[in-house]
Amino acid sequence: MTEKPSPSAIRRTLLASGMLAAAAGALAQEKADDADKVVYHIDDAAAQATKGLRNMRNHLDVAPGTKIVVVTHANGVDFLMEGAKDAKNPGVDYASLVSALKARGVRFVVCEITLRNRNLKKDQFIMDADFTPSGVVLVGQLQNREHYAYIKP
Repeated sequence: MTEKPSPSAIRRTLLASGMLAAAAGALAQEKADDADKVVYHIDDAAAQATKGLRNMRNHLDVAPGTKIVVVTHANGVDFLMEGAKDAKNPGVDYASLVSALKARGVRFVVCEITLRNRNLKKDQFIMDADFTPSGVVLVGQLQNREHYAYIKP
């Protein structure tokens, strides 16, 4: 006949199991927090957009787990507008490049101060664009609070 475990033995086993589960969860969260995080800052689409999008694609090809946020303001918002194309390369359609990167987890953000200063409306932008009250503030917050590395293409 087998002995029935005592209530204290059952509690110890459950406590040990719970502690192991908590440790495993903490380790998984630590791994997720270890993912590289990068903010790409674009304030001049003509000079930075095509190069920046290419950099992001290459970045994700080498380090696919990287979290990328693209913050745009001033003239940097232009490549996220409906129908935007690279002036030097009219065959380059920004919307398709942005959509491909968005599908890989890249977030594209437009500064609302820029919208007001340039009399632009949110509906002039592609669907893949998000908005923030201030692009510069968001860059600072991502760097300071969330430890994003800063890249300016």
